[in-house]
Amino acid sequence: MAELLAPAGNIESLDAAIGEGADAVYLGLKSFNARMRTTNFAWNQFEAAVDAVHRRNKKIYVTVNTVCEERETEQLYRLLLYLNEVQPDALIVQDFAVIRMVQEFFPHLRLHASTQMNVESAAGVNLLSREGVKRVVLARELGLEEIALIKSQTNAQLEVFVHGALCVSESGLCLFSSFLGGKSANRGMCTQACRRYYTAEISGSVSQGYYFSPCDLALVEKIPALVEAGVESFKIEGRMKSAEYVGAVVAAYRHVIDHWQEDKKGAIVTAKRMLASDFARTKTSYWYNFKTQQEAVEKAGEAILNPHQAGGTGIYLGKIAALKQAPKELVAEMQGATGSRVHIQLARLKGGTYEPDPGDSIRLHRQDDTGRESHKVRSVEIAENGVRWIDIPSGFKVGDSVYLLQTKSSAKRYAHVLPNDLSRYKKHPGVQQLPVLDLTPVKTEELAFFPEGLYVQVSSVADVFVVQAAHPVRVIVELNSKTQYDFVNHTSVLPFPKKQVIVSLDPFCPAASEADLRATLDALIADGYTTFIANNVAHLSLLKGKTRVNVIAGPYLYTFNRWAVSWLENQNIRAFVMPYENSRKNLLATFPLSVRSRLLIPVFAYPQLFRMRFKLPESYDFTYFTDKEGATFKIASGSDGSFVMPEKAFSITDKVDLLHSDGCKRVLLDFSKTKVTKAQLREIVNSLVKKIPLAGAYRFNWKEGFYVPRLVEEKKAAAQSSRKKETVLSKKKHMR
Repeated sequence: MAELLAPAGNIESLDAAIGEGADAVYLGLKSFNARMRTTNFAWNQFEAAVDAVHRRNKKIYVTVNTVCEERETEQLYRLLLYLNEVQPDALIVQDFAVIRMVQEFFPHLRLHASTQMNVESAAGVNLLSREGVKRVVLARELGLEEIALIKSQTNAQLEVFVHGALCVSESGLCLFSSFLGGKSANRGMCTQACRRYYTAEISGSVSQGYYFSPCDLALVEKIPALVEAGVESFKIEGRMKSAEYVGAVVAAYRHVIDHWQEDKKGAIVTAKRMLASDFARTKTSYWYNFKTQQEAVEKAGEAILNPHQAGGTGIYLGKIAALKQAPKELVAEMQGATGSRVHIQLARLKGGTYEPDPGDSIRLHRQDDTGRESHKVRSVEIAENGVRWIDIPSGFKVGDSVYLLQTKSSAKRYAHVLPNDLSRYKKHPGVQQLPVLDLTPVKTEELAFFPEGLYVQVSSVADVFVVQAAHPVRVIVELNSKTQYDFVNHTSVLPFPKKQVIVSLDPFCPAASEADLRATLDALIADGYTTFIANNVAHLSLLKGKTRVNVIAGPYLYTFNRWAVSWLENQNIRAFVMPYENSRKNLLATFPLSVRSRLLIPVFAYPQLFRMRFKLPESYDFTYFTDKEGATFKIASGSDGSFVMPEKAFSITDKVDLLHSDGCKRVLLDFSKTKVTKAQLREIVNSLVKKIPLAGAYRFNWKEGFYVPRLVEEKKAAAQSSRKKETVLSKKKHMR
C-alpha cells in the first residue's frame, strides 16, 4: 500500500500526524533544512521522536534539503555523523555534497532526493538511483501521465506532493528571495516573493495584485489514479502549518487511501467533507486535468494563479491595530501549561470579519515579509468598551497581518508521541573534523574545449550574429523551442565554427520532453556540436557515454562546496559555471587555485528569478511590474514557459581584473531570455575593458554572500562592542 507522509513542523504536529494515521512523518532540525523559519526539533526531541515513531512501526524522515557553503561542510559532516547514530529511516536531500559524503562515510544512511533537486524525468531518477538514492520526490510541475511514464521506466521509489502550498517557480530554481537580500530559497530562508503585492500597468491603467501567488495543491481526487500509476508515497506539505491543519488533512487522505477500492466516489466525497475546515488558500489540481501538455502550458497559469488572493493562508482576521503587555499571571499560566518559557503580548485586531476565540489557531505575517508564525490563542481579554485583546507571540508589530488557520471547534486532542522525560536522549553532533577532500586538477590539454577568455550566452540565433562583435572565444546558445528548430533544420549558418558553439540545456527537463531532448542531442552531436552545458541531473544521464562530447556543469547544478563538485567530477564533469547566487569568498574557498582553470564566472546576467513551466494568463498583459519598495522586474512569457527577471542586471564586469588575479580567467556575459542590442553590448564590453561599473547594476550575493542570521547577529554584536569601546575611550580622554 502507498505510504501517507505527513509534515511535523513541531511536536504537536507530530502528535496529530501519527494520531490520524500517517505512515511516516518528515521533519527538520535546527540546520540544513528548507523550512528554517518553522520551530524544528531539538536534538533530544528528534532522537526521542525516532525512537517513539519506530515503536509504532512508523517511519521518520529528516530534511537535509538545502545547499551548503564550503565553510559549512564540517558542520554538515557532524550532522551526518549524528544522524548515522540516531538512524532515521531516510534523509531528504538537495545538495550533491550530502550524496557524496554519504557514499564516502555513511553507506547505511538511506537517501531520498528532495523536490528541491529538480527531478522530473526518468533519466534524472535513474541516474540518482544508480548513485544510491532510494527515492525521488518529483518536481510538483508534473501531471499524472508524466508521473506514470517515469514510473514505467524506473525501479526507484517515487514520492509526489498531493496537498498544500505550491511554489510558483519550478522546483529548486527560484532565485527571487535570494536576489532580494541573500535569503535564498535554496537555503531554507525563502521570504515568499511570490506572495507579495505588485503593481503593473495594464491597458493604460495602474493595476495591483498578488500576481504570482499560487493556489494550494489539492489532489485528493487523484489518489486512486496515482496509486494505480505506482507512486509509493503521497506527501502533504505543511511544516509551517498548525497541528489541527495537519491532523485534518492526514485524516482525509488516510480515508481515501484506505477506502477508494471499495467505494471510490464515496471515499472522495467523505474526504472532501473532512477537508472543509482547511482554511488555507483556494485549491488547484495544477498540472492535472489537461488533455495534452500543450494545453497545460497554455492553461495551467489560470489554474494556479489568483492575483486577487492575499499572500497569506487562511481566513483574513485583520491587521494588528494596537499592542500592550501581557499580564504576568497569563504568562505564568501559559508557562506552567507548556513547561517552557513563553514570550507573548496582547493585540487588538482590526479589519477582519471574525473575532478569534481561545483555542483557535492563527498565523501572523510580518508586513516586511521577514517572518511568519503560527500560534494558538490561549486568552481573550474583553475591555469595558467591548474591544477584544488576544495573546500573540512577541516580535510582531502594529500593521502585521493575522489569519485564521483553524477554529477550536475543529481541533482535536492527540496522544503524545514523545515521552514526558527526554533525559535519556543525549546524542548530539560532536566536534569531529571532516577529512580533507582535494579536487582533481585537470591537464591543460583536457580543457582544450574550454579556453581562457570571454564567453557570451544568448537565447536566439539572431543574437549570435549580434554578439560576434564582442569576439568571444565561445558563444553559448540556449536550447529552447526556437533555437532547437533552427539547429535541427539548419535555418542559419552560424558565424562561428561548431566547436566554438556551446549548447546550454534548460534546467527544467520534464518527462514529456525527455524523448524529444534525447533525439535532439543525438542530432546535434551527429551534426558536429561537441560541448554542452548540463543544468539538470537528467542531462548528465542523457549525455553519459557520448564519445567526443564535453559536458560543463551549469549554474543550476549547484556547486557551493567542493563535496558537490567532487560528486559531479565522478559524473565525468571537468568544467563548471558558477551559480548566480554565489559569492566571491565562497567561490575561492570551494575551488583552490590549482583547479580554478575549470571555472566560468558569470559577470553579467539578468538572472531568472522565477521560472514557470506555464504561460501567464491572458489578463497578465504587462511586461514590467514593481514591488512596494519600487524595484522593477520584467517578465517574458511564451511556449517555453514564463520567466521573471530584474530590470537591473547583475554585473561584476568591472571586477574582471580581480577575477584574473584570483585565477579565474574565463568570464561569461549571459543574455539569456533577453534580446541583445549593439548599443547594450558596446556598453558592457566598455565596462569590461575600462573596469567601469555598469550604472544601476546589482551585485547579487557576490560581495555579501548569503544571508545568515547568526553572522548578522555577530556583526551587530561586534559593532555594538566597538561603539562601547569608543565611548569608554572617549570618556577616558575627556577625563584627562
